[in-house]
Amino acid sequence: MIVLKSPREIEKMREAGKLLASCHKEIKKLINPGVSTWEINEFVDSYLSRHGATAQQKGYRGYEYATCASINDEVCHGFPRKEVLGEGDIVTIDMVVNLNGALADSAWSYAVGKVNSETQRLLDVSKESLYKGIAAAVPGNRIGDIGHAIQSYVEGEGFSVVREFIGHGIGATIHEKPDVPHFGLPGKGPRIKEGMVFTIEPMVNAGRWETKMDPNKWTARTIDAQNSAQYEHTIAITKEGPIILTEQDE
Repeated sequence: MIVLKSPREIEKMREAGKLLASCHKEIKKLINPGVSTWEINEFVDSYLSRHGATAQQKGYRGYEYATCASINDEVCHGFPRKEVLGEGDIVTIDMVVNLNGALADSAWSYAVGKVNSETQRLLDVSKESLYKGIAAAVPGNRIGDIGHAIQSYVEGEGFSVVREFIGHGIGATIHEKPDVPHFGLPGKGPRIKEGMVFTIEPMVNAGRWETKMDPNKWTARTIDAQNSAQYEHTIAITKEGPIILTEQDE
């Protein structure tokens, strides 16, 4: 069942989203060769605590960390670690913030130092695909229109879209309906309605779209060891269209 959110609930989620966005802006300053994702994770835990919030995924299904930190060919759910980032790496930091019971979810990919031109293009296309998906999330459209907008753009640029991991509704819990695939056919899936709140979070691979799971049963990586990038926003659907609750440019 898809739970529609009231304006008051959406406003509370917007406040959580603002805090999450401000945390990402601080993370951007920290990302440099020589820093570890463990240090970033510790910073996030402390930053949220100082602002009266918690990392919702910490303890979720046994997950131990405040962030997911996925490096290079890791698609999602990478564990923070003490190994330092190197020049030319890319790293995706994903977190869910709980502020007074309201949740917001956002992942962002960062270049570590100077990356090569193809890696930068992967980052650019991945980010643009997120906004193409958001543009399709208007009342009256269907969820399939979001996935189609993302897939057609990404594949047109010579990259691929991960199938195994998708966006999702969010509210009282991290994962609610609807499921939001980043691929598919237009005109398919649930109708998009005012009051829906969900994530759009395309994972875009430089090579094949398939993934494989690490022995830790959490971390997914590309099947061909090529890089992957991801950008994610939590959005709310209003009469006028989608609003981004985790916008970093505000």
